[in-house]
Amino acid sequence: MTAAMEVPVVVTSVAGLRGFVAALRSQRPEARVGFVPTMGALHDGHASLISTAREHAGIVVVSVFVNPTQFGPGEDFATYPRTLDADIALCARMGADIVFTPPVEEMYPVDQTVTVHAGALGEALEGAHRPGHFDGVATVVTKLFQMVQPDVAVFGQKDAQQLAVLTAMTQQLAIPVEIVAAETVREPDGLAMSSRNRYLTPHERQWALAIPRALEAAQLAARRGVSGMLSAAEHELSATPQVNTSYLVAVDPTSFDSLPADYSGPARVLIAARVGRTRLIDNVLVEVLAPGVAR
Repeated sequence: MTAAMEVPVVVTSVAGLRGFVAALRSQRPEARVGFVPTMGALHDGHASLISTAREHAGIVVVSVFVNPTQFGPGEDFATYPRTLDADIALCARMGADIVFTPPVEEMYPVDQTVTVHAGALGEALEGAHRPGHFDGVATVVTKLFQMVQPDVAVFGQKDAQQLAVLTAMTQQLAIPVEIVAAETVREPDGLAMSSRNRYLTPHERQWALAIPRALEAAQLAARRGVSGMLSAAEHELSATPQVNTSYLVAVDPTSFDSLPADYSGPARVLIAARVGRTRLIDNVLVEVLAPGVAR
């Protein structure tokens, strides 16, 4: 590899990935390696993650891999959008050094009988609706961490429960990777950017805006306590019956435990809902005041 190499380098094998990362480390011994794991179908939200990685590291690696082990029966693994050429172009535009695009057989050359269990945190909320999902996420991210050996990894706050699971995983398994949380990037109309947004029809896209409106209502009602805040969000969601809500909850931002009615302090309000055939998630961090508490 020379200084005149094409950037980004696109590699499909673990051996190739490790070789290029090692070569860049030898060329830039003071540089940290930043990592952004993705499932592709990249958009401006992913671009923000890559930009954040660049702020924290001199070498940036992006993976593009649709991980089968985090999809359950009947989910959209087979139809999940795959736009590799466009993904590589976005990575190039954002200045990534390496794009890792392994086939499934490279990531899972044998039956994966050893896995990472996400624990109770991974069994609530999304985990309850998608059993085994976070075990699949934790397992593939652990494998990717072993392959890339990054110093820092960037994940978006839109997938707040995933972020909490992976933060706990790195801490409890003593994985030497700094986890950086990047802010949710939204469309001009407020909808959180997601690769699955492209599934929405124009009508469904308009109905889906009830989700960010509900989160805004929760923020505005945070001084009414947990119950008042959730009631305001529920009122907003109920005005759009085409939004089929899976859950609307307020939880502790770290443990994801449910909050008592008299709680005061930071909380994360999470919504999961289906609009048409598309499942969407979103959340917001708020500061809750218990009823009767002045500030």
